Amino acid sequence: MSNNGYQVIARKWRPQTFDDVVGQDHVVRTLKNAIARNRIAHAYLFVGPRGTGKTSTARIFAKALNCTGGPKADFDPADPAVKSITDGTSMDVIEIDGASNNSVDQIRDLRDDVRYAPTQGKFKIYIIDEVHMLSTAAFNALLKTLEEPPEHVKFVFATTDVQKVLPTILSRCQRFDLKPIPDELIIKRLAQIGAEEKISATPEALACIARMADGGMRDAQSIFDQMISFCGAEIGEADVLDVYGLVSAEQIAALAGAIAAGNHQELVRIVEDCDANGRDLVRLLHDLQGEIRQTLLDAIANNGRTTRLGNVPMTTEQVTRLLDALREGEGSVKLGLSDKINFEVTLLKAVESSRSRAIDSLIRELAALAEAAPDSAGAAVGDEKKKP
Repeated sequence: MSNNGYQVIARKWRPQTFDDVVGQDHVVRTLKNAIARNRIAHAYLFVGPRGTGKTSTARIFAKALNCTGGPKADFDPADPAVKSITDGTSMDVIEIDGASNNSVDQIRDLRDDVRYAPTQGKFKIYIIDEVHMLSTAAFNALLKTLEEPPEHVKFVFATTDVQKVLPTILSRCQRFDLKPIPDELIIKRLAQIGAEEKISATPEALACIARMADGGMRDAQSIFDQMISFCGAEIGEADVLDVYGLVSAEQIAALAGAIAAGNHQELVRIVEDCDANGRDLVRLLHDLQGEIRQTLLDAIANNGRTTRLGNVPMTTEQVTRLLDALREGEGSVKLGLSDKINFEVTLLKAVESSRSRAIDSLIRELAALAEAAPDSAGAAVGDEKKKP
């Protein structure tokens, strides 16, 4: 990696060691233990959404295998062998883009190359990114080599769409699922980067960036980089909201409260305000669903009742119906001719859905009342007979 010229934050702060990897402790721990116990498999598959560290973890694993005196998990980043992998100049670590090298002829060339011993390191490591883009014929050409590779060869695959990878490939790999990174860890990492880069960002601004990144650290760093270009050395919540058309957490909570209370006027007023300020209504629907989901979890944790939405008492059934109505309106808001009108209709339908009752639950309540009624009636008759 060259130190000359400007580098975007996502590249400059890319993890270089296992300790730099954020939010994937289960993967890091397993790989470290495999290295320490000399139980290194011949093929690994990293699966997960974009920006969660699949390719970065693959490179770090390659460094741990081919570092001087390796394999060892606690390698020195300044080691020349490690630096050559970082700079992309190592002859023994070959990175292949599966999207542009997906033909059977290219995989046959790879199959011929694996026979040659590594030139410097202990292993010859092939990192194939977006492996699901390989053609079926290319996968089949790789099968035999993947099942019985030479001792000096290791394969590391990365994919965002594991359903497209052939089962025969999956069965020959150790699979690691990288999960979306929690907002708290993204905020912590961005705060660390901001301190090093001498950028002042409010916690609310970082929370907005993390919310928009949807669990992807690279996305969060790219957004943070753009905000630095827009704001300079000081980033506030209002700046992030304006640039990306987000709605503040307070306004999302107010909208959720208006839906729970059935306050149509307040609901329409908030939507009008968001639309007038150029807010992304599709993103608002997504964030609103997140707010309602938290309310559903709160209701489940409190014996089926919650007052989280504007202090309005709601049951688990009501919150579930509300969330389901918002989900059903996604398509019309995204693809309809008028996202504002469709968004308003979706919210109004959600209000009505939350107030309706399921017929089976109503029957159960009526049955319970009917069972209790004879006892109450009998007690009342007994009292009448006792009167002189």
